[in-house]
Amino acid sequence: MATQSPFPFLDDLAARLGELRPPAWVLEEVQRRLVLLVNHVLMQEPEAQARLARRAGAVVEARWRVFEMRLRITPAGLLDLAPAGAASDLTLSLTEVSPWQFAQAALGGERPPLHIAGDVQLAGDIHWLAEHVRWDAEEDLARIVGDAPAHAMGQAMRRLMAAVRGFIGAAGGGGQAGA
Repeated sequence: MATQSPFPFLDDLAARLGELRPPAWVLEEVQRRLVLLVNHVLMQEPEAQARLARRAGAVVEARWRVFEMRLRITPAGLLDLAPAGAASDLTLSLTEVSPWQFAQAALGGERPPLHIAGDVQLAGDIHWLAEHVRWDAEEDLARIVGDAPAHAMGQAMRRLMAAVRGFIGAAGGGGQAGA
């Protein structure tokens, strides 16, 4: 059962902001930083890199609202921005338009509604990545500040996320508050 946003003004604001398009250079820089983060996570998972390396040269397109991103799989099993005009082998489109509903589903641990078109085997490999690859941000933070502070920050972040999930669930009427 779909729930209404308890903050309809946020959906209205998001709809208005969604009509605005940031400059192309901003989108490209955000996409480059996202690729760096994803590659950092992939380099910690040799099995993920091996799966992607078998699909070298394939292009995956991700879409949400007016935003789209095309990624080419490299022979090393990592990702790079695909050249302009490259035909995509697989298209993943998030069909949830409302950022509020998208955030509510993500924080609730649900998968957002997704439309998939293209190469079925590549979609299976991407699904495997989504199921098995996780970023251990606490481990990366420990390399910078040490184990104890990183663990404390990780615990604080987990408590914060539990509180946000409780709020989202209570506000949406579909979950239980508190953790």
